[in-house]
Amino acid sequence: MTFRTLPCLAALVLASAVAAPAQAGDLSCTLTYDMKGFSAFYKHSTGHGVIHCSNGKSLPVSIDAKGGGITFGKSEVHGTGKFAGLSNIRDALGGYATGEANAAAGKGTKAQIVTKGPVSLALTGQGRGVEIGVSFGSFVISER
Repeated sequence: MTFRTLPCLAALVLASAVAAPAQAGDLSCTLTYDMKGFSAFYKHSTGHGVIHCSNGKSLPVSIDAKGGGITFGKSEVHGTGKFAGLSNIRDALGGYATGEANAAAGKGTKAQIVTKGPVSLALTGQGRGVEIGVSFGSFVISER
């Protein structure tokens, strides 16, 4: 396995880990987003996106991700996310817990799962930058 295939494999594993059978009343929603960030012990990324749901509703959002740990670098990511556990589009708003490990240079794929109580969001994205480290923190989605 090469260093380049590792992020793709990680994305598949993370996506399958959150794929749960839909329950009655669950709303199917996705997030498309763009984020830019930097890290030097403290990681901070900001961005924007739109949540689209199967009931036809959409919501423009701002995204703010912060964390501490041992990280260095900068990145730019364009991606999508799939929510699980929503019954209303506004349930997607709020703060999520995060944890991640990174090792990337140049173009790459990023995958991450964030959670907020019964709601989870599986994020995948394509991006570029240089980043290495481990960080923990918050991922906040707010209405734009």
